[in-house]
Amino acid sequence: MREFPEVCRGYLSLEFFLNKHIYVGNLSWECTNEDLHVLFYNYGAVVSAHVVKDSENGHSRGFGFVEMGPTGSSDAISSLNGTEYQGRSIKVNESQPRGFDLRY
Repeated sequence: MREFPEVCRGYLSLEFFLNKHIYVGNLSWECTNEDLHVLFYNYGAVVSAHVVKDSENGHSRGFGFVEMGPTGSSDAISSLNGTEYQGRSIKVNESQPRGFDLRY
């Protein structure tokens, strides 16, 4: 029998709910995934760091997301919000889930 990832089975792993998802805005256009990872690494375990890129030209859209373990994420948010990084004042807060936009 073929094994499917947990997400495909209709449920998410417990780690998904324990980890904090952090939004990082006003990033410089040169910021990479690795830069974002290193920035948050000082505050705790970083599960993933992703700078969102434009699908047409591949350039950064100026924001990204970081997934961290439960310890250190609050410190990272409070310490990094409003600080200068790569010449820009970044905005850091806990990511909010996207709402459903029903259009008829």
